[in-house]
Amino acid sequence: NPMYLGVLLFILAACLFHESGVLALYAAGFFAAVHLFTVLYEEPKLERTFGVSYATYRRSVRRWVPGPPFRSDREVARR
Repeated sequence: NPMYLGVLLFILAACLFHESGVLALYAAGFFAAVHLFTVLYEEPKLERTFGVSYATYRRSVRRWVPGPPFRSDREVARR
């Protein structure tokens, strides 16, 4: 979700630059909408489309906060 995260960071930067509470509320609303879209529509659709390979990918990659580099399937299975 780097595109969603990029847009959110841009809105937050604008919020800080303009010292705007309205933009802060907009950022919170944007994040809530994108999160719900991702969890309720996008991820289930990808899992239906790609099956086990997407489920494995999802276990190895965080949803919103970037983490350590990709782990192998063997490392994911040990978790």
